[in-house]
Amino acid sequence: MYETYYGLSGKPFQLNPDPSFFFGSRGHKRAFAYLQYGVYQSEGFIVITGEVGAGKTTIVRNLFEQLDRSQLVAAQLVSTHLDADDMLRAVSTAFGLPTRAVDKATLLASLEAFLCQLAIERKRALLVVDEAQNLSPRAVEELRMLSNFQFQDQALLQSFLIGQPELRAMMQSPQMQQLRQRVIASYHLGPMDKQETQGYVEHRLAHVGWKGDPKFGADALDLIHTISGGIPRRINLMCNRLMLAGFLGEKHAFNAADVQAIAREIREELGPEAASLAAVPSAARDAPVGAAPARAPDAVFLEHVRDIEDRMDRLEKTVGTAVDLLHRLLHPERPTTKPGTPAKR
Repeated sequence: MYETYYGLSGKPFQLNPDPSFFFGSRGHKRAFAYLQYGVYQSEGFIVITGEVGAGKTTIVRNLFEQLDRSQLVAAQLVSTHLDADDMLRAVSTAFGLPTRAVDKATLLASLEAFLCQLAIERKRALLVVDEAQNLSPRAVEELRMLSNFQFQDQALLQSFLIGQPELRAMMQSPQMQQLRQRVIASYHLGPMDKQETQGYVEHRLAHVGWKGDPKFGADALDLIHTISGGIPRRINLMCNRLMLAGFLGEKHAFNAADVQAIAREIREELGPEAASLAAVPSAARDAPVGAAPARAPDAVFLEHVRDIEDRMDRLEKTVGTAVDLLHRLLHPERPTTKPGTPAKR
C-alpha cells in the first residue's frame, strides 16, 4: 500500500519469516553458525531458543536455502504438544512416508529403512523440530531413540530443536539427562541492541530499494528499540504501522513523536482490558521529542504483546499445515516436497 508512495519494490516489514531479509546481528550470526556446525558434525542435537519473534524461523529457513540438497534431505515439523506416537507419525510424514493405518512397529521399520536407503545413497537426514518447548517428555525420548539409528558407523538422523525459552528449562529437568548427553551445541538468541536495531531497520528498507525516503530520525529509531525490546517481529510491527501512517499523512520523515503515536494506537487497539498497560514507558512519553528514552518498556505490556505474537505464530503455522494437508488430499500422487527440501508445515 505504502510501497509505491515511497518508491519501494516490496514490503520491508512483513511479519512472515523470509530468509531473503536475513539480518546478521551478532546473535543471529552466532545462532546460524551453531546450526551450520551441527550440519557439519552430522550427528547429535542442536538446540536453539529465543523469544517469540526473535528470528529463529528466519534463521532456519536461511539455513535451508544454503543446504546441499544432493547430500542432505531436510524436513521440518512444528510441534503442537505431540506425544510419543504422534511424534513418530509426524516425523514419518515430514519425510514423506505413509502413516495411515500403520502401527508403531511398522512406522519404525519404514523410517529406519528410509534412512538406511539415504545412507546407501550417501545422503543424510536432518529433522528440524520447531516449537519444541511443546513436546512431551515421552515425545522427546522418542526423538532421542530415533537418534540411535545407525548404518555402519554413521548416524542416520540428526535433529535440531528450535523453541521458546521454556525449552531451556525443560532441557534442564532430570528426565532430560540422556538427551542432554546427545546435545553437541545450544544457543539462546537474545534481543538486538540499539545499534543493531537501527541496522536491522535500514537493512530491511535497503532490501526493497530504499533511497532515504522516508527518513527515520535517530530519536525515532531509539524509541522503536525501546518499545520493541529489540525483538525483530515487534520492530516489523512498529515500522510497518509507522510507514502506513506516514503514507496516509503524506510524511517523509519520522521522529519520536510519530513512534509514540503509533504505540498509543496499538495500546488502544488492545481494548479496555488493557487500558492500564503502557505501550510507551511513561518517562519516554513525557520526554520532549528528540530526548533519549529513559527506561525499558513496561514489562506487563511486553508480556501481553508476546501472548498475542504467540497466538499469531501458532495461527500462521496451523494455516500452513492445513494448506499442506489440502494439497495432499487434492494431489495424492504428487509429493508436497522434493527430495532434499524441507517439508513445509
